[in-house]
Amino acid sequence: MGARSKARKRAVDVLYAAALRDADPVTLHAERTSVAEHPSPDDYATTLIEGVVAHRERIDELLTEHAEGWTLDRMPAVDRNLSRIAVYEIVFRDDIDDAVAVSEAVELAEELSTDNSPRFLNGLLARIAEYAAP
Repeated sequence: MGARSKARKRAVDVLYAAALRDADPVTLHAERTSVAEHPSPDDYATTLIEGVVAHRERIDELLTEHAEGWTLDRMPAVDRNLSRIAVYEIVFRDDIDDAVAVSEAVELAEELSTDNSPRFLNGLLARIAEYAAP
């Protein structure tokens, strides 16, 4: 697993934990980083978490518009957070290819979520990438 893939997984873990605890993801990430046995700068995970938090309203609007027959509340929490990270990368990051953002989310869903999640996320994120394409 590459460095950015690991950063995406850490970002999902933080967003998921923050949602369960009703905590601020940025603060939770900072706390986890400061108490780690061997803290290391994790710039990309931080970028993802801060980006999702900063653009969450628009990200959630896009997810709601394109999640055919699903509400955000109905989505498994892992899928919701994988989607938020991927949409942040698709819409707000010019340095990440849309196909990479979708592929990374699908791969993490295969590891972390339900059997149906990879197919669901692939379709949802492909629709958003098509919508967001210039």
